[in-house]
Order: sequence, then structure tokens, then C-alpha cells
Amino acid sequence: MTTQHATEARETESAQRTGVYVYGIVPADVEPEEQAAGVGDPPSTIDVVRHDEISALVSNVAVDRQFGTPDDLTAHARLLDGAAAVAPVLPLRFGAVMSDPEAVKRELLEANYDEFRAALEELEGKAQFVVKGRYVEGTILREVLDENAEAARLRDEIRDKPEDATRNARIALGEIVNQAVTAKRAEDTRQLLTLLEPLTSLVNQREPTHEEDAAHFAILLELSKQSDLEATLSQLADEWEERVELSLLGPMAAYDFVTKRAPEG
Repeated sequence: MTTQHATEARETESAQRTGVYVYGIVPADVEPEEQAAGVGDPPSTIDVVRHDEISALVSNVAVDRQFGTPDDLTAHARLLDGAAAVAPVLPLRFGAVMSDPEAVKRELLEANYDEFRAALEELEGKAQFVVKGRYVEGTILREVLDENAEAARLRDEIRDKPEDATRNARIALGEIVNQAVTAKRAEDTRQLLTLLEPLTSLVNQREPTHEEDAAHFAILLELSKQSDLEATLSQLADEWEERVELSLLGPMAAYDFVTKRAPEG
């Protein structure tokens, strides 16, 4: 093989081992910040593939590596959430890799142009926020015992006694507590939803991720109402003090509402 042919072969092999990782769709006038970084080790440089009024945030990646490390997931979300704070973003599912920029333009942007542009218009000025409440274990347990005489009786029955000797009573108490917490979760979720409804109708109730979850929502909110949301939650936090710990995440990309899957490329 001549030197020229060897060089061409290496370039072809290198091209075949790389692809274009696609993070999300944004308006065409969006420019990534200089410090923006993507998946990979070292982190990949963010670029933009444009088509008319829309574009894709992308980076070059080695396709023979395994994606899905905690650092990859963090980089994917950090880039999209940072963009969502200043522009509408259609997030793609984690791990979307296409063959090259031309495929991104032709198979993703051109093929879905009308849908993507309309969705970006709907997202203009909005971002996702996640509201979560977690019960304070000691407080919620005391609440259940104060409200349920049978639970209090079982608690007294097992107090200071060997676990083996009180197994049935412990199981019965656990069932009562679980049922009571489930009922309280339903009521507290309704209360939080009532407070959120004046701010937005775009609410996705998430399933509990922990037995002590009190409420868990993703909402699509106008960024101009972020301070109203924070004030509403602050007021509720005062009401729920030492009973429920509230947390607010966002602004972030609208994962719960518009996440897309890129075509295979």
C-alpha cells in the first residue's frame, strides 16, 4: 500500500469510528458558550448544525465507546439545561448519535422541520421546573401515631421488646404507617397541585421515587413566572415547616413534555 493510500485508509477508518452526538434542537440563532462541553473524556466541544430557522446542538464523539456514565448523563443535562435558561430547547433522548453533520441536517432537521419549529415556538419563554416534597421521617411518623389509635397501641406494644417476639405487631404497624403515608401523599399532592394551577396548566405528576415522597411534579412554566413559583413554594414551605422538605430544580429543558428520539444515523 502506498503512503497516500495508507493515509486515506487511516482517515476513512477514523471517520468510521466517529459520529455526531445530538443533544437537542434550538433556534438557529443560538450560539453555544465558549465553556460549553459535551459528553466524553475529555469533554467534547459543542458545535451547531443549522437548517433555516432551527439548529441542533452537537459534538463529535467516538462511536466505539460506551455511553451512559454518570459524567455523560451530567454533561448531557447540563448543556440542555443551560440552553433552556436562555432559549427554547427540544431535548433529544440521551445517547442520540448520527453518522455526520449532513445526516443531522438532512435526516433530523429537514425531515422534522415543521414539527420542530412549531414546538420551539410553543416553548418560547418557557422552561421546565421540578417541584418535590419529602416527608421528614420523625415528624410524619408522630403525625400518624397521633391520628391513629391502633398505630399508637402497636407502637407501645413493641417498645423495648425483642424484634422476634413482636414480629406480627411490627408488620401490622408498618402496614398502618404505609397506608397513612399514602393517604397523606394524595392529600398533600392535591394541595400542591392546587397552588400550582394558577401558574401553569402544564403539569406532569411523577410517581413517588421514595416511600417518604410527599409530592413530585414537573411543570412547564413561563420564565417570567419563576419568582411567583418561588414565592408560592416559600409560603407552602412555611406552612409545612418541619413536616415536608420542599425542593425546586430548574430552569431546565422540557424533558417531561417534548423529549424526542433522533433517527438512527
